[in-house]
Amino acid sequence: MTWRASILTLYPEMFPGPLGQSLAGRALAEGTWSLDTVQIRDFATDKHRSVDDTPAGGGAGMVMRADVLARAVDHVLERRPDVPMLAMTPRGRPLTQEMVRQLAGGPGVSVLCGRFEGIDERLFEARPIVPVSIGDYILSGGETAAIVLLDACVRLLPGVMGAPTSGEEESFEAGLLEYPHYTRPLEWEGRRIPEVLRSGDHAKIAAWRKQRAALDTRSRRPDLMERHGDAPGQSPSGARRENEGT
Repeated sequence: MTWRASILTLYPEMFPGPLGQSLAGRALAEGTWSLDTVQIRDFATDKHRSVDDTPAGGGAGMVMRADVLARAVDHVLERRPDVPMLAMTPRGRPLTQEMVRQLAGGPGVSVLCGRFEGIDERLFEARPIVPVSIGDYILSGGETAAIVLLDACVRLLPGVMGAPTSGEEESFEAGLLEYPHYTRPLEWEGRRIPEVLRSGDHAKIAAWRKQRAALDTRSRRPDLMERHGDAPGQSPSGARRENEGT
């Protein structure tokens, strides 16, 4: 079954953008997933097709109107009631690999892209929308964030990455950052590939990779170590290993 993405945006021309290239682009062309855009401005009712207004209580910028957005959201929900509706906003819950796997395992996703100073809060109170953030920083709009979310999901769809185990040892899949990678040439600017990686001893290589993953996570992302511990077990994202039972 095709995994379907619907994007509610003021800038539909931004899609598929980079999602039309590489693995995601090939999967899109092959029908592994589909993408459609909904122009929010089409649901405005005044002659200027206004989608925003000044913030209540004063302040800089403009706020996206709940009434206009609700009509756009309802249009999508009526067509696809079984698909989760997300809104990309810095006020949302953090996007994690666990969330990505859950979304990739479903029928698809609908994504509302915020703009200006934000979205009228009453929309979230009145409609089943999950606010999601891709990080603690501000973008010009939710479109870029939506592309990040879709890329993370699409690469996990069956067949997109090739081998089913391709994504199992990546950063965040085991609660840690991924171990460092090397390739030819053996020596570059006086730096050599670690000898253990050339030993052919798979047990030693696995132990080295596990140790480096823990060391790098502890130094670069201590929050992950606090969350998952020094010896995490089951992947926090829900990824399964080849030697796990059913």
